[in-house]
Amino acid sequence: MGPATHRVAILVYDGVKLLDVAGPAEVFAEANRLGADYTIVLVSPTGADVSSSNGIRVAVDAAATEPVPDTFLVAGADLYPRTPVPRDLIEAARTLAVRAARVASICTGAFILGAAGLLDGKRATTHWKVAHELASRCRATRVEPDAIYVRDGTTYTSAGVTAGIDLALALVEEDQGPELTRDVARALVVYVQRSGGQSQFSAPLQGPPPRSPALRRITDLITANPGGNHSLGELAKHLNVSPRHLTRLFHDELSTTPARYVEMIRFGMAKALLDQGHTATRTASLAGFPNYESMRRVFVRQLSISPAAYQRRFGTARRANAG
Repeated sequence: MGPATHRVAILVYDGVKLLDVAGPAEVFAEANRLGADYTIVLVSPTGADVSSSNGIRVAVDAAATEPVPDTFLVAGADLYPRTPVPRDLIEAARTLAVRAARVASICTGAFILGAAGLLDGKRATTHWKVAHELASRCRATRVEPDAIYVRDGTTYTSAGVTAGIDLALALVEEDQGPELTRDVARALVVYVQRSGGQSQFSAPLQGPPPRSPALRRITDLITANPGGNHSLGELAKHLNVSPRHLTRLFHDELSTTPARYVEMIRFGMAKALLDQGHTATRTASLAGFPNYESMRRVFVRQLSISPAAYQRRFGTARRANAG
């Protein structure tokens, strides 16, 4: 974008997540310390100061109509996945977006962009817990629930609050190149680009339970004993149905296959065991995998990282101190 000052406007409002604002802002501020020239402006629909979700007051620089941003970011809040986005926020988002060179949301800020029609016909993401709600509200948007952030043309959306830092780093890299961005990431002690997606952080198998009591019996059986013999034939025998019929039940109610469901139960248990400090080999055995290698393949396919890398990244402070 050249040597000229780059204006970043962040839309804030009552109930905004403070980390959604502070995380990306700190990335741009650190880039300035290393030679970039970003001006960070906090705006609200009326220009009035706002109160964040933790009660801290946020001083606002301008109303949404005043600055002409190069980059427009809308921060997220817990409120709007649960309630409709108010008209003043929708209008503020549209006003800022129409003049910005690029538009981005942090976490649930995607709900504000979506309500303003700014995600229509685009790919997008948000926090994994509310991705289904975004997809329900924004039928013209292709929601990608496992992405850390998504770029579609000049529109960007990111996942949970810390993913705003990942997105801001990506924007800085576009503007300033990889060398300065690496220095920013080192200074903030974060990854330039995280491997894997939101599945690393989500609880396993979020979603509605099976509707039919018969299938519920099977899923309960698998969950209670992940290491058991859960071949298609054995599972079908428990219900006295054909393997084909059981496969159809899984497809119709859970949109998966029996084998993939068993694998995901074992995968979820393996993550929990690694979090508790078990060795990878012991985890594979306890979670019901035939061997470590079969568990490693599932981790790489699901998270793009090995079990050992997952354990290093998400180990608890208690375990680290005990070591």
